[in-house]
Amino acid sequence: MKITVINGTEKHGVTYRMKEIFLEGFKDSAEITEYYLPKDGPGFCTGCTTCFRGNQNLCKDAQKVQKIEKSLLEADLLVFASPAYVFHTTGAMKAMLDHFGYRWMPHRPAKEMFGKRAVIITQCLGAGAGSTAKDIKDSLSWWGISSIRVVSFKLMSEIDWDKIDEKKKTSFKKKLKSVAGKMRAINYNKPGHTSLIVKAKFYAVRMLQKSLGKQNPEYTDYKYWKENGWIGKVRPWKSV
Repeated sequence: MKITVINGTEKHGVTYRMKEIFLEGFKDSAEITEYYLPKDGPGFCTGCTTCFRGNQNLCKDAQKVQKIEKSLLEADLLVFASPAYVFHTTGAMKAMLDHFGYRWMPHRPAKEMFGKRAVIITQCLGAGAGSTAKDIKDSLSWWGISSIRVVSFKLMSEIDWDKIDEKKKTSFKKKLKSVAGKMRAINYNKPGHTSLIVKAKFYAVRMLQKSLGKQNPEYTDYKYWKENGWIGKVRPWKSV
């Protein structure tokens, strides 16, 4: 089993501790690849649209983006860990997700993503965990992933792990280990399910691509969809 972890910060703080608790049960049986942002990630997207035009290899950050993408595509389980920064995910996580805009369904999604499973771990002092998780979940869903579990925590009074009440820590550990246990029990030889929501997005985009293809058969995204057979009867969730 392969797990790819994207850490939204390099800091070994509360989110890091929570992620480590989640991974404990996998470390003896899984190959785990981790990325710490911003160190291992790309810089800010400049909006050059090179990737949208089909030339993602020419992106200024192509080397780092492609390394992360390779890990994501090869993994059985994806883990995204990010604290809430002013009600949203970290800037480094957002910067990385921006670079995968061309992999959103209206453009050129990777068929492997439709069978992936993902876990999002986030925490905040008070409010903001939900919107932080949504920042990440929006991208995952538009990549084609349906099986997404969100594990979020409200710390309420303390942001230093060593000062958090032991009773609260025990509660965190129980919840994280419960989710980890459920994820370990999955048969990863079979792809994850594709939800009706993701299928609806696919069919809506398919109609769009057919329309764009009529206007311009050489349109980059239309050609990609046609080459994958998605304009016809092929479906990515049946071919992963």
